[in-house]
Amino acid sequence: MERRDFLTATLATSALALANQSSAQVSSGKPREYYEIRRYHLQTGPQIKLTDSYISDALIPALNRMGVAPIGAFRLDIGPDTPTLYLLLPCSKLETLVSAELQLAHDEQFMKAAEPFWNAPATAPAFQRIDSSLHIAFEGWPKVTPPAETAEHGKRIFQLRTYESPSSQDHVRKVEMFHHGEFEIFQRAGFSQVFYSDTLIGPRMPNLTYMLSFSDLTDLNAKWDKFRADPEWIKLRSSARYNSEEIVSNISNLVMSPTAYSQI
Repeated sequence: MERRDFLTATLATSALALANQSSAQVSSGKPREYYEIRRYHLQTGPQIKLTDSYISDALIPALNRMGVAPIGAFRLDIGPDTPTLYLLLPCSKLETLVSAELQLAHDEQFMKAAEPFWNAPATAPAFQRIDSSLHIAFEGWPKVTPPAETAEHGKRIFQLRTYESPSSQDHVRKVEMFHHGEFEIFQRAGFSQVFYSDTLIGPRMPNLTYMLSFSDLTDLNAKWDKFRADPEWIKLRSSARYNSEEIVSNISNLVMSPTAYSQI
């Protein structure tokens, strides 16, 4: 068996195992998307333009042809380790998502467009490092919901938040909070809710990650103030099930802007 075929088979087996494992979480029967959150760590200079061209002209079209869509592409504005380019890759089929990178080499159209990025010499690399994590959508928010401004190419920023929990039990209780009222509180406060997910593979687990959208930083701060003042939020966070101990031990909070070619 050739190495590429072996890797494909191995990834497919792992994908099916994850699908079987996560299917036990789906009690409503609604299909839930899977997400890869991919980070391109870059240096200021030629790498940024080269990576932009690769993602917009080669990678996104190729992934769209595989059924990975809509794809979000974001520049990190507030957070550590800039410049970093984030991709949100949603797909209903886990096997497609985890094996997509291996399939790109069979796409002639992709390979032609990707040539400058893929063949960049070691003396002038196209990026510093790439890392990623794998997620499954919350049962109560099973699909990516792009903000209305996306269709109009309107002004918008995104907040990517990750909540780490000190134990698996605490993680489950934090996820419960979203399903027991937080979605509705966000809606009343006027938030544009993009996605919510459990992390299946990634660092600093157990954790969950979600994304919100705003028109600007002033809008972001005003809506969070409204959220914190909501009587239902105060009641929810004060309930015995959720305040007996700290169920969130660390919060990562990033603010990002969409690229011109982002589909979210």
